Amino acid sequence: MSDFAPVLSARFGKKNSSALATYVADGGYESWKKVLAGSKTGEWTPAKVTDLVKASGLRGRGGAGFPTGMKWTFVPPKEKRGDKPVYLLCNADESEPGTFKDRILIEKDPHQILEGMMLASFALDVKHAYIYIRGEMVHGAEILNAAIDEAYAAGLLGTNVLGSGMALDLTVHRGGGAYICGEETALIESLEGKRGHPRIKPPFPAVSGVWNAPTVVNNVETLCCVKHILDRGADWFKGIGRNERNTGPKLYCVSGHVEKPGVYEAPMGIPFRDLLAMCGGMKGGRKVKAVIPGGSSAPMLTGDEMMDVPLDFDGVAAAKSMLGSAAIIVMDETTDIPKAVTNIAKFYAHESCGQCTPCREGTPWLHKMLKRIVAGQGKKADIEMLMQVAGQMGNGMTICVFADAAIAPILSAIPKFREEFEAYVAKSASPGFEQAAAAGITSEVAERTAEGMHS
Repeated sequence: MSDFAPVLSARFGKKNSSALATYVADGGYESWKKVLAGSKTGEWTPAKVTDLVKASGLRGRGGAGFPTGMKWTFVPPKEKRGDKPVYLLCNADESEPGTFKDRILIEKDPHQILEGMMLASFALDVKHAYIYIRGEMVHGAEILNAAIDEAYAAGLLGTNVLGSGMALDLTVHRGGGAYICGEETALIESLEGKRGHPRIKPPFPAVSGVWNAPTVVNNVETLCCVKHILDRGADWFKGIGRNERNTGPKLYCVSGHVEKPGVYEAPMGIPFRDLLAMCGGMKGGRKVKAVIPGGSSAPMLTGDEMMDVPLDFDGVAAAKSMLGSAAIIVMDETTDIPKAVTNIAKFYAHESCGQCTPCREGTPWLHKMLKRIVAGQGKKADIEMLMQVAGQMGNGMTICVFADAAIAPILSAIPKFREEFEAYVAKSASPGFEQAAAAGITSEVAERTAEGMHS
């Protein structure tokens, strides 16, 4: 760590970092120019760029961690796809609770994203690429559009990019603000102007994606890494990180009960203990009670389980959770775990697209049961029922993994912090419980009546 220099966030503190002039002054677009010039002589080909990305070991930074170069190779060759174009979609939806790294990249260094997209477009024979940005990121969309205008004016985009004969257009598309549109096939549906419902796979997007054409969906941070791999080489990228399966620099979003929440860059696989130290430790010197290492959809780990976990795809998986988008939510000893889980369940109940019955019916039911427990109106059997119902919702029961995301906090928190849930259930036997329960039922009836009146 001592000799690690920031890569993805290196320009964040610079004045006018989002402007083309400052990006070029810092060496920006040199790889794009190099590849375009080399394409005329045969020095650079799409296959060579793809092979370089494969050799780097880059894995997708959006959550799944799938090898990026391998994903690109799933696009059918030209002779098999006929006259169908290939599309590149940059996933800038970033709606996972606790995640804010892509927003910072967009606002602080948009040209880094654009150059990564240009290089990926060359590798994939893309003529039109899209950035699908979360609808609420109004400021970020404005910055991206301004950067794209600058790129067109400088000849970096257009019908004859820098005289190379290559054509490339880039469009920003603002989404509707739905969590589910971060899933690649729901993103594709939304981009086509439809409701953001995930598609059944196969066919996979690389074969039949947006407008039934071959499509690659890559995360913002992933595409930024592509630019740096072309700048410095695959061996340099592989030299950063814990091992050959977990390579490169990584942006970690840290929120919760730490002294300095924010986005931190470190080599992939930094131990949680070291990252916590970078954040100034726990707020008020309190102890770590629980950590969600990959955004709210990742299984919760206790502080003891988490302290020495390497923060990479394999390290967190070995601890029975997932790195996901590297949104690390830290909770101290004052945290009420049942209330925290109830709050997360409320989010997923609200964000379900409603396409699949287990998810549509199950997510609000889980929230209702948790809400009843923390209100002191639950029974001991309710805890087991929560575990049973949650266990029946995931593992391939729905078209996408939304249900698996929704149940992860419940299935992980109850076994680890069961006594806290049972303490709430014990309140049911306290004096005045019947009156409280009746008031809760009355309130629920009133809510349903109001919903009916407004439907």
